[in-house]
Amino acid sequence: MQFQPSTKNQVINLERVARQEFKSEKKCSTVRKKTALIYCENQFGLVDGKTAAALVRHSETYIIVGVIDSSLRGKDAGEALGEEKSGIPIFSDLDDALRKLSNIPDFYIYGKAPLETYIPNIERQMILEAMQKGMNIINGLHQFFSEDTEFAQAAVLNGIQITDIRKSPPLKDLHLFTGSIFEVNVPVIAVLGTDCACGKMTTAVELNKTLNNLGIKSVLVGTGQTSLMQGARYGVSTDALVSQFVVGEVENSVVQAFKNESPDIILVEGQSAVSHPAFMSSHGILKGSMPDGIILQHPPARKFRCDFPLLAMPSAESEIKLIEMIAKTKVMAITLSHEDMDDLGVLNVIEDYEKNLQLPTTDVLSYGCQKLVQALSKNFPELKHKITRENYKRLINGKAQVVSHLKARNEIILAQN
Repeated sequence: MQFQPSTKNQVINLERVARQEFKSEKKCSTVRKKTALIYCENQFGLVDGKTAAALVRHSETYIIVGVIDSSLRGKDAGEALGEEKSGIPIFSDLDDALRKLSNIPDFYIYGKAPLETYIPNIERQMILEAMQKGMNIINGLHQFFSEDTEFAQAAVLNGIQITDIRKSPPLKDLHLFTGSIFEVNVPVIAVLGTDCACGKMTTAVELNKTLNNLGIKSVLVGTGQTSLMQGARYGVSTDALVSQFVVGEVENSVVQAFKNESPDIILVEGQSAVSHPAFMSSHGILKGSMPDGIILQHPPARKFRCDFPLLAMPSAESEIKLIEMIAKTKVMAITLSHEDMDDLGVLNVIEDYEKNLQLPTTDVLSYGCQKLVQALSKNFPELKHKITRENYKRLINGKAQVVSHLKARNEIILAQN
């Protein structure tokens, strides 16, 4: 069934109200964050610029003071992503940034995630220039800057540090699978996807923030370089590990989060897709975390896998069948990436998936995490008891009319106190 135009407008307006009122509250920190400038030339807002986009949206570690991308010079980074204004400017190059910023940033982050192994010379020169200005370097590539002779010498000369996020821990600190995952007695939810760079981490971050703001102690286990840059306290970059240790490292990260934090729930960031022929990380994440449920992220308008134009995208339904066939778990909700889609298109996909796949479906960047919280409450009653009416009233600023609308749409949980 398709929405009629008048109904579509009503639903869009209602969802926009819900999105604004249900947003996670920003928490003030007494710890001073370090400032950071992100390099993302010609890729900001595109697939290979996912690291930069994620840091603009959320960072517990850095205050992002700017993005370098000459193709978007002068724009606001949030608006360039098609979202609200962020107050983060986009500069044409490093010189442009340093002329306009009041202080030299503490860090220079390489914010692209290309398939290529080595960066071009022009990017090397900009990194060296950033070092000369006294900026520490954060690198998420498989090419380790700290092992590059020229970079290492420049770091010593300028008294700065290079951090390679993807560098594997020393062999003595790596973990094999032990079975200790069975000691974890709180829900473990993996956010998997149908492709790379389709919003898995964004959904996991947004859900983690929402749950914590509802009084549910949620811990996010990162499995990629971007989530670790954002500040995930537990996790490892799975695609940089020797394959023998992937499952054990994921297991250890989940177990340590459980033992150290005593959480109500643990969220595990997914990587790539179980069905993707080029990557293996999702299999290790499934085996190591033994999730009690799956949230599946899917970009409905994407025709081919990103960076692989000869590989057609799988359907959400086929990915669900594959996941549930190889793991003792169930997909409990679908989340969408709205890339190349308008509001009406997203709403039609939501209605279609909920009707045909019988799974709650949403786009968390547009409509929030209400349906995901509801799905968790339905599947894990112990969480429902912790979600009170007062939590919801606080998140929606006590606006009774919004509560009524959401109840009517079955998007608010009538929790037990």
